[in-house]
Parts: sequence; structure tokens; C-alpha cells
Amino acid sequence: MKCSRRGFLKLSGATGLGLVFGELGFDLEPVAAKVQDFRIKSARVVPTICPYCSCGCGILCYVENGQIINTEGDPDHPINRGSLCSKGSSLYQIANNERRLGKPLYRAPGSSKWETREWDWVMNRIAEKVKQTRDETFVSRQKVKDPKTGLNLEVTVNRTEGIACLGGAALDNEECYLLTKAMRSMGLVYLEHQARI
Repeated sequence: MKCSRRGFLKLSGATGLGLVFGELGFDLEPVAAKVQDFRIKSARVVPTICPYCSCGCGILCYVENGQIINTEGDPDHPINRGSLCSKGSSLYQIANNERRLGKPLYRAPGSSKWETREWDWVMNRIAEKVKQTRDETFVSRQKVKDPKTGLNLEVTVNRTEGIACLGGAALDNEECYLLTKAMRSMGLVYLEHQARI
């Protein structure tokens, strides 16, 4: 058998390490006992998708008593194969953060302080403001000049330019489709997506 000098050194090093770890009495029982104390040992694993960008990386959330106790990349996910970017790695802090707001805050026009409001009030307020803005800025017909004949025509446009919609990269195709249909039904023409900005 031919063996180069480099091959001999590799083989000698591997043999030496094998003897050190095997014969010098490394006891793996304390390691096995320590595994029993891991905090995720009895947790339920819930697979999910990272909400930050449109990549769709898989994340495993470890849940115990209704609380997320740990998150990590899903090694079986075809997109990220267990790895996560810095934002995905910090996903644990979304659910477990003492500074996270539990209720919506509202600051009235001209006010210098924030007030805590309920979700029902906030959703109704948003709906009122959208309807008010749409009613004030809705254009049903517009005069245009025909480029071929040079005549002034009045055409139906049914649109509002007072509202814009910005989609998020965490939306899937079906959500984007429904959002676009809802905005177009209100007459919005300014539709944009976060991934293009």
C-alpha cells in the first residue's frame, strides 16, 4: 500500500486521537445525564415559517404550557436546512419580550400622549378613516384627450388616489391575491410591495 507523507500524518493523527478518546477513560455518562436536564426535553415542537422576509425559512418553535421556550432553524426544511439569518435567529424575542406592547396605542391629532385602546375600537377607527378618505378622493369620471382624434372625452375611471396599499414579504400568494382584489374593489391604484422597495 502506497502512502504519502501527508496521508501518513493524517492517519497517525487520527489514530492518536482515537486512542486518546477511547483509552484515556472519557466517560460519556455525565453527558447523557446532562441531556436529561435540557429545557426543551418535554416541549412540544411546532414547525412554522419565519415572518420577516419572502424566503420562507422553516423554524421549529418549542412550546411548553402555551409559551415559546426556544426557537431554532428546521433542519428538514428545503429552503434554509436549519440555518437562520440574524433576524430569524431573534424570532424568539417576538413572543418573549417584556417591552412588547400588549394593546394598541393611539395618539389623537394634536395630542402629546399615547392612549391605550382596544382592538375593536382600532379596527373600527381604521375602517372609518379608510371610508372617509375614499369618499373624499373618489373619482368616477375623468376628462382625457384622445391622441388620435384630438377630441376631449370623458371616461369612467372609478378610482381613488388618496389611499395606497403596501404589502409585506411575509404574505403568501393567496394572501397577496386577496389583498389585491380587496384594494382594487375599493378603487385603489397605488399598490406596492415591500420586496420591490
